Amino acid sequence: MNLLDFLVPVEELVRRDGPEGCVVISSRVRLARNLEGMPFPGRAKKSDRAKALERIQEAVAQLPQMEGGLIRQMDSFSSWEKQALVERHLISREHAANGEGSGLALSRDQSVGVMINEEDHIRMHALLPGFQLEAAWRAIDELDTLLEERLDYAFSAKLGYLTACPTNVGTGIRVSAMLHLPGLVFAEQINQVIQAVNKLGLAVRGLYGEGTEALGNIFQVSNQMTLGESEEEILAKLRKVTAQLVEHEQNAREALLEKKPRMVFNTVGRAFGTLANAFTISSKEAINLLSVWRLGVELGMFPGVPRALADELLLLCQPAHLQLIRPREMKPEERDILRADLLRSRLAAVARPSLPPNHSDALDK
Repeated sequence: MNLLDFLVPVEELVRRDGPEGCVVISSRVRLARNLEGMPFPGRAKKSDRAKALERIQEAVAQLPQMEGGLIRQMDSFSSWEKQALVERHLISREHAANGEGSGLALSRDQSVGVMINEEDHIRMHALLPGFQLEAAWRAIDELDTLLEERLDYAFSAKLGYLTACPTNVGTGIRVSAMLHLPGLVFAEQINQVIQAVNKLGLAVRGLYGEGTEALGNIFQVSNQMTLGESEEEILAKLRKVTAQLVEHEQNAREALLEKKPRMVFNTVGRAFGTLANAFTISSKEAINLLSVWRLGVELGMFPGVPRALADELLLLCQPAHLQLIRPREMKPEERDILRADLLRSRLAAVARPSLPPNHSDALDK
């Protein structure tokens, strides 16, 4: 099966809006589990990895959540298909580098997935749009319960679930929210906010997780430790901090409109001008400019334009999604041209930016 035939179309995916979607792009809860009596994937022999893969695939295939889903070995995907899965945050960059002996399972709607033989034997997740941490937790907790009935997990009465990395020992849970924070970035408050979040024992990472930059003013906030706190306590902490970040971002946007409206409107206008008229544009530049344009859409500068269009272009402009719509391998320069062509075409019908309601006198300030 061609991966694009299985994946939810981008235009449908971005219409799955959630609470506080203007700031919270998505909510994720991930659980790490390992099989009793088997070496961790990083220390396992080829035969052990193959045995673990077979056992887990068989158990996952029996889950009702996976009816009509996708269960494949990683070496059956092309490199661009793997990258597309990374761009959709359905697998990690590390798992994309895996081949024989590793696997992936995705539900039909792609709301839940299982990476097999990544760092741990099982990395399962639930991914939902907007601010839905509790719903994501319920979904993955149910899947984990059903899977544990079919597999023997490595578990210690003293330590909890045993994992390859000590930071995951205990509950094995990683709760995260992906946030769009241009207001805090433009207000030069983002470093202060990150420091405050870090002091609470939480991590702030870039668009693709650990070790990546915050392209498009997009940040991931997650717990760092899983030992010594229950799932509910970790979830409550993330919920509280995420709610505070949403409030800070909204306040920052309002303050910018009040104190620096010319800067905001000029920045958005220039971003839209480049996106709508460029004939070649890199992935990084496109993502950063689309982030600014997304803010302008949220502020009402483009009446009638849905936020979903900005989110759709943010995904379609990434390298693998561009590459997969062409039958042949493209050079980076060719993708830059195709990306610009796509943006000009999709934005041709979008009217030039106008001042938001109640800000007609903003440029006189």
